[in-house]
Amino acid sequence: MGFKIFDLEKNFAFYGAYHSNPINIAIHMLFVWPIFFTAILLLDYTPSLFNLPQIDFSLFGSHVALVFNFGFLVTLIYAVFYVCLDVKAGTLAALLCWIVLVVQIVCWTGQFIGHGVFEGRAPALLDNLVQALIMAPFFVLFEALQFFGYEPYPGFHASVQSKIEAEINEWKEKKQKLIT
Repeated sequence: MGFKIFDLEKNFAFYGAYHSNPINIAIHMLFVWPIFFTAILLLDYTPSLFNLPQIDFSLFGSHVALVFNFGFLVTLIYAVFYVCLDVKAGTLAALLCWIVLVVQIVCWTGQFIGHGVFEGRAPALLDNLVQALIMAPFFVLFEALQFFGYEPYPGFHASVQSKIEAEINEWKEKKQKLIT
């Protein structure tokens, strides 16, 4: 009897034979899903496979587009395969296959909550989309590096902090004028 692609035990026995060391198992537990997610994310930037109209909809106030590209196709194949292997665990795996979208929604929602609830100010992207999208990752990196004492030159942090305070004060003054 040949290898059956949907035989859960045979699939696990085969894969398990290559993963019996506890440290290797831990490494795989930590890194396999992120590798898969980033691969799907990269494939999501491929062009549409068919000349079908793009499906656009709003979700939690964000614009979302569903494109039938390699990212969608690979995610669909994995999701269906996992559900066929085992309905319960497969359904969970299928949900994890779609996690890139969920992560995007959660992360963007968190950004807006952070600004609306804690900052009390609209995100920078509403004033300058390009500048905000380009600078946000670099800003976060600099904040992390600054925590460890990094400055590109002496006085950088103090200079930037004073400019930040000036910008905040200017914004508060404009906001106060709108209220009165």
